[in-house]
Amino acid sequence: MAVDLARDDTYDLGVPDDGPKAKPDVVYHFSEDPGIARFAPHVPATNPSHRPAVWAIDEAHAPLYWFPRDCPRVAIWPNDSSQRKAFNDRFVTSASRLHAIEWRWLDAMRDAVVHRYVFDAAAFVPWEPADGQWVSHEVVSPVSVDSVGDLLVAHRSAEIELRVVASLWPLRDAAANGEFDFSIVRMHNAQPRVQS
Repeated sequence: MAVDLARDDTYDLGVPDDGPKAKPDVVYHFSEDPGIARFAPHVPATNPSHRPAVWAIDEAHAPLYWFPRDCPRVAIWPNDSSQRKAFNDRFVTSASRLHAIEWRWLDAMRDAVVHRYVFDAAAFVPWEPADGQWVSHEVVSPVSVDSVGDLLVAHRSAEIELRVVASLWPLRDAAANGEFDFSIVRMHNAQPRVQS
């Protein structure tokens, strides 16, 4: 699958797993706003040619949104159990997933209150360019909303390694050029790439 990495990198990028996926019962949307009663389809600013949609994520990919909205981040994970050892060796981790943020975002990560909106998945269809993403082209209302809680604790509880780094660019490049599934979000908010 070809994805234009020259763009803002605001979409979850990864290689969809082989085979059809069962539709989940529920999908999620994450926001720092706790009071959204209805979600109307909109055209994303980063993709003005896209059909208006409401965006949601499945449970397996939900941790990709356990961050303040504007926080630049990189997430990498093996796409199946056969890749686990290579992933652990490549990224020197025993975790099943690696998420990274910059040091300058750590306080925001500690302070953010992120809310999880739960939707009945019946109104959603898969967004084909990225595994785990779902879209609805109609107005939808959440069936419930709750707080994710402490985002650092959420990562620890899910056994996701959260790295705090000076620059995301080395991990971004390793993710984009590697064999593992990945998500690269809000890189326009990252520290500038240091040219060598």
